[in-house]
Amino acid sequence: MDNSNGYESIATIFANGRGRAVMGIGATSVRRWAQAMQPNSVVLDLGCGTGIPISRVLINEGITVYGIDASPSLAETFHQNFPIMPIMCEAAEDSSFFDRKFDGIIAWGLMFLLAEESQILLIQKAATALSPGGKLLFTSPCKEIFWNDIMTGQGSRSLGAKKYKELISGSGLSLIEEFEDEGENHYYNAVRI
Repeated sequence: MDNSNGYESIATIFANGRGRAVMGIGATSVRRWAQAMQPNSVVLDLGCGTGIPISRVLINEGITVYGIDASPSLAETFHQNFPIMPIMCEAAEDSSFFDRKFDGIIAWGLMFLLAEESQILLIQKAATALSPGGKLLFTSPCKEIFWNDIMTGQGSRSLGAKKYKELISGSGLSLIEEFEDEGENHYYNAVRI
């Protein structure tokens, strides 16, 4: 079984494209999210890839980042890019990092790559791993839809805004806002009450 959802097989292509984008799509939205956090916050980046641009934006805002990526090649590149930041090569939904508390958890471009059961589990685990007042930010289309990932060709699924809102609320989180970025990525920004 490929826990990387096909990203290990295209790791070099990904790392040489988005994995080098200094200010890629989503960076401005993530920067705004990070700037609303307290100084010295600790954030878990689920599906961190190479760490560029998302983790880099967080680090540049003074945040300590813990990374998780199921692709050994991408996790190694993350480690090379940010040698002092903790990184684990494992499936996000199985991560041992959920045994600690975080001020924020981000899943940019990951949620919809997972099976429905894994998405549900990941939102629940994220809610439990957030400190009170901690924030969860993830991207997934607002419509319930199934499609093939443009890079890997593997199936992707959005559970839709209604289902995500139910999962957020049912996990002890409160939805702060939904918004879209310049690449039309749909965000869910929630806080642990």
